[in-house]
Amino acid sequence: MNRKPLKKNRLQSVDPVGLRIIGGRLKGSKLKYAGDLRVRPMKDRVREATFNLIHPYVAGAYVLDLFGGTGALGLESLSRGAASCVFTEQHFPTARVLRENIATLGLEERTQLWVGDVFLTYRKTPELPVDRPWLVFCSPPYRFFNERTEAVRELLASLLSRSPEKSVFVVESDTTFDWAAFDALGPWEIRAYPPAVLGIHQVRRA
Repeated sequence: MNRKPLKKNRLQSVDPVGLRIIGGRLKGSKLKYAGDLRVRPMKDRVREATFNLIHPYVAGAYVLDLFGGTGALGLESLSRGAASCVFTEQHFPTARVLRENIATLGLEERTQLWVGDVFLTYRKTPELPVDRPWLVFCSPPYRFFNERTEAVRELLASLLSRSPEKSVFVVESDTTFDWAAFDALGPWEIRAYPPAVLGIHQVRRA
């Protein structure tokens, strides 16, 4: 088994309503979020911990935010120096909110928003640049990990096979998911911020 031991991290909880960019050039900028439970943005405390872990890989990266939601992960990356970001979001009202957040931050020229089912979108093998490492965020509804395990695994496997060297994948599940299901995609560094669990993997082809 390739997974590193689970590390539990105790951080104070923060209400997701009233989301803000927490670092970089746009630090403090507000993100629109009405509290829709179908969206479930990554909590500020977990997002901050995530970017503390991956900060060496953000600047200049090509970002894929697979389950865009409010756009907090992709927009945070752009604030911290990522080159560009592609968001995918299936829920039309949420996609409208995401488009508003992009516009409010003046990031239209550095972003694309693909509205549709992420599993179908990436099954069509869209062309993605390979001239720079990717930073891939996979933070779907938690139930997907147990109800659609194979679909999530196939999505990640497809992107891993095409990703450039040194690309970084960040996957957020909850504590009910057995990460052994993703061992073949690893190795993963696992960090727990209950109820969230992060798995981080960097592509090494050698």
